[in-house]
Amino acid sequence: MPINVSLLAEIAEVAGAPGFEQRIREIVIREITPLVDEYQVDNMGNVRAIRKGKENKKVMVGAHMDEIGFIVTHIDDKGFVRFHTLGGFDPKTLTAQRVIIHGKKDVIGVMGSKPIHVMSPEERTKMPKTTDYFIDLGMPKEEVEKIVSVGDPITRERKLIEMGECVNCKSLDNRVSVFVLIETLKALKGKELPYDLYAVFTVQEEVGIRGANIAALEIEPDFGFGLDTTIAYDVPGAKPEEMVTKLGDGTAIKIMDSSTICDYRMVKYMKQIADKHNIKWQTEILPAGGTDTAGIQRMNPGGAISGAVSIPTRHIHQVIEMANKHDIKGSIDLLTNCILELDQYDWSF
Repeated sequence: MPINVSLLAEIAEVAGAPGFEQRIREIVIREITPLVDEYQVDNMGNVRAIRKGKENKKVMVGAHMDEIGFIVTHIDDKGFVRFHTLGGFDPKTLTAQRVIIHGKKDVIGVMGSKPIHVMSPEERTKMPKTTDYFIDLGMPKEEVEKIVSVGDPITRERKLIEMGECVNCKSLDNRVSVFVLIETLKALKGKELPYDLYAVFTVQEEVGIRGANIAALEIEPDFGFGLDTTIAYDVPGAKPEEMVTKLGDGTAIKIMDSSTICDYRMVKYMKQIADKHNIKWQTEILPAGGTDTAGIQRMNPGGAISGAVSIPTRHIHQVIEMANKHDIKGSIDLLTNCILELDQYDWSF
């Protein structure tokens, strides 16, 4: 069964830097309204969609809406814009890339830096830093200031395309997970759930798991699933032990990352569900980087029995990112069945 690429494209292409998730939140609310019993937007901007279950236990699934981006910090006398990062960027990928500054209106700019022709031999061998770049809007300062102000968010400019069995776009981290969670809610429509489901589309994950933390504090889930991308380093030069995951090898079941050791019971349960439903899967151990799973698991009196569904992604935290359509579909299937069968597993220690 193919995935809904047109919906994924709309979700991935829309702007939503950390703290500025308004546009993606509108799409989420539009899509989930007919699928849930109710939804709420909290003070930080998290969207909490609720489906009632048979028993009074709570399951929280978190997928963050924000994408890595930038924020305007200065406009110089010639109209060039300086910025600060919102989330972690690989700066070597920024050279000559288009971005969008979301000021009084959206305006396209290009990431500029010192041309290689005038670099010293020493400069040519150094890794670039984000501070080496400026944004060129092609306008003088007085025109720039009519549109752009300090504090305006900035996002990458990239459309979604299909490449073989893959999709390629900016912001697949983590819009592919927003898509997976929406599609999971569609798959669950009309089905009886064992426990109350809180599908939470969170904010500000890229700057410290902030939205998931406060959502978990209020929900106090018994069970939790993080939903995020993970590194697929299955490219030339990668050693087998460095790959983390491989594109096309199936949805990934997280064992740990730098912020979470998933509950061993949940890991075992997810593997059993994947095998039972013939869902292709692989394990994930991510040595650096964390996800909403940490907030779901720990920001709760007594904690939550938590795991994570991870979507293998190449070129992560760069200008474009790539995921396999079969891995995406497998992630929907795994999450759907994990939610439906939670009450059929022995969760005792």
